Amino acid sequence: MAAPLLDPALVNGLVTGPVLRWYAEHARDLPWRDPTATPWGVLVSEVMLQQTPVARVLPVWRDWLQRWPTPLALAADSPGEAVRAWGRLGYPRRALRLHQTACALVDRHGGELPSTREELLALPGIGDYTAAAVASFAFGQRHVVLDTNVRRVLARCLGGQQLPPLAITRAERERAAVLLPDDPEEAATWAVAAMELGALVCTAATPRCGACPVSATCSWRRAGFPTYDRPVRPPQQYAGTDRQCRGRLLGVLREDTGPVHRSRLEAVWQSGAQLDRCLEGLVSDGLVVAVAGDSYALPGGLPDAARGTDEP
Repeated sequence: MAAPLLDPALVNGLVTGPVLRWYAEHARDLPWRDPTATPWGVLVSEVMLQQTPVARVLPVWRDWLQRWPTPLALAADSPGEAVRAWGRLGYPRRALRLHQTACALVDRHGGELPSTREELLALPGIGDYTAAAVASFAFGQRHVVLDTNVRRVLARCLGGQQLPPLAITRAERERAAVLLPDDPEEAATWAVAAMELGALVCTAATPRCGACPVSATCSWRRAGFPTYDRPVRPPQQYAGTDRQCRGRLLGVLREDTGPVHRSRLEAVWQSGAQLDRCLEGLVSDGLVVAVAGDSYALPGGLPDAARGTDEP
């Protein structure tokens, strides 16, 4: 395995510069990257993009920002409406967390997004990655931003590995810090450029090395593309799972503004232990409320804000 490049001047000359030049030419035109995008719009995009492709996020993000252009607008509406507007993006607890964040912003920050990573981390549902990303992309600050795409690019280019470890390591953070330009605005651009390279070129399954601006110095390529030999996450099943069941039930509840009788839910998922378990889970998560007459509805009151993580 090729040894990682650690000299800052060498690494920045061989990696950071070429990737920044590539990004200037090939970056996708995404609305949350536009200079007119608000910090709130950037935060909404980062939450929606967790485990969800850009193509699915774009229309929902646009509708969300048109309806709730500020945290104050979302906080004034019910959490159930946030869940309804989330549609089929998946992992709908993210909608509740955005609503909780909006309420916290109104209560603690006058409805404005704070600019520091530490203040962002203190908001409900905001974990380390999201805080660093928003501080970088919305406020042009200098932070290490490590999402799955960036970790894969650095693992291959500097570590000689096909894929990064399952969990972020100290070594990964130190390696990423070496690459970070000193200028805050350039550092923020580098963060999104590395992310874009991983999303478009250095993909997990079919990397396009011929289109990569750092292929000539990529440690993984120079080592002959060694196969990843560490534990990997098994592929997620969907058909027949609790996740599918919960999605079906929420789909019915999103179609109505009022309570839905259990019989309508049983029409989309066979009655039994799994249905009961999923309903109980949805209620426990605050995504659904049980009402009189064996009926259920999306939540109408404000949930208690609680510090969360980036995990769904």
